[in-house]
Amino acid sequence: MSAATTSAVTISTPGYRVLSQADIIAEIERLPDVAAILGGTASDWRIRDVADGYMNAVFIVEGPDGGVCAKQSLPWVRYHGESWPLSENRASFEASYMKRLGGVVGELAPKLYHFDPSLQFIVMQQLTPHIILRGGLIEGRRFPKVAGDVGRYVATAAFHTSDLGVPFETKFEDVSLFARNHAVLRISVDLIFIDPYVEVWRNRFIPEIGAWARAFREDVALKTAVARHRNAFLSNRQALLHGDLHSGSVMVTEDETRVIDGEFSTFGPIGFDLGAFVANLVIAWYAQGGYDRDPAERDAFRAFILDQIATLWTTFRREFLALWEANPAAGDGYPATHFADAAGAARLSTIRSDFVDAIFRDLVAFAAIKMIRRVISYAQVADFMVIEDTVRRAEAQAGTLALARSLLKHPERYPDLGALLDAIPRFERAGLDPDAPSAR
Repeated sequence: MSAATTSAVTISTPGYRVLSQADIIAEIERLPDVAAILGGTASDWRIRDVADGYMNAVFIVEGPDGGVCAKQSLPWVRYHGESWPLSENRASFEASYMKRLGGVVGELAPKLYHFDPSLQFIVMQQLTPHIILRGGLIEGRRFPKVAGDVGRYVATAAFHTSDLGVPFETKFEDVSLFARNHAVLRISVDLIFIDPYVEVWRNRFIPEIGAWARAFREDVALKTAVARHRNAFLSNRQALLHGDLHSGSVMVTEDETRVIDGEFSTFGPIGFDLGAFVANLVIAWYAQGGYDRDPAERDAFRAFILDQIATLWTTFRREFLALWEANPAAGDGYPATHFADAAGAARLSTIRSDFVDAIFRDLVAFAAIKMIRRVISYAQVADFMVIEDTVRRAEAQAGTLALARSLLKHPERYPDLGALLDAIPRFERAGLDPDAPSAR
């Protein structure tokens, strides 16, 4: 990248520069432990660009003995360059997230090998033969362990960074660190909670869905619900979030799951991460209607997706409660000494149940908000984009939007998992008119 190209971009990290492929090889050559993973010498290594997101340069480097993933945060949004500058220091938060959770989530995340704060450069474990979950869902492939693994990941990460799992001194140190992740938090607030409900240049949607976009901009009750949950996202520092837990942030095989890309990490409501993942499973369900696929095969895969949503929640609930029960004195939220007798134990059981029920309500709301964001806002998802017929694409998207609107405006209709799962097929034929009976 030439100096002329970056002249309008403000670099806040001393020593930072955008690395070329040759630079990355040279950097890794200076890391004996990483070079040993690759084997041979630098002349034996191969590097290839695998970036498919909007904000980072990502490469796989392979040698005779193995490979690593190298990632550098860029000082702009990819495809926009200096017209959309972005602080490059976000890689430090991804590295901090990996370090904070590495001893907690274990094999559910890749290993961090190296982080250079000057270059905002991360080297981590190469995941092979893992693939991105989103691509597998588009192809109709089944990964039976992924939902349970993600549920366990969120339960473990959330408990061990919350007031239930750590003393407040530890949590406050974590909060003060991740609260500085301003640049990507601003992206989250704008693209998820604000942009879909106003006219802004970043929004991306096909004309056929325009009536839905307009209806959402004009719906005060809907925007009120979104604003309420936006405020909760900003003010409820419940636990450390991944912050962008979609099907593109999970790599899988049939037997293994790895959660990647924690650069959006922040503290917030536990239900946000769960809702984000559920939203992407719901999107995958609706997108199936736009694919040229055998109807019986499609129905079977949709049933699998619904089962995965159920597995995600039931696993999270079971694992989170088990952690709380096994570690009653780990945090300061509900001191074990207050609930030591039989009456106290019974009351604490009710408190725990109510706590996870509240997380489920947050899951439903944040899932709805994330569905809307992935149809109307910036950064569309491949699940829909691969549907070339834009009318069919819009029809699939309309079902997603109709469900999301109902979840936000009528939360009393969705008190439990069964009600949520039953509603998904009901809105499949919502249609392109947001006022049609089928859309309500």
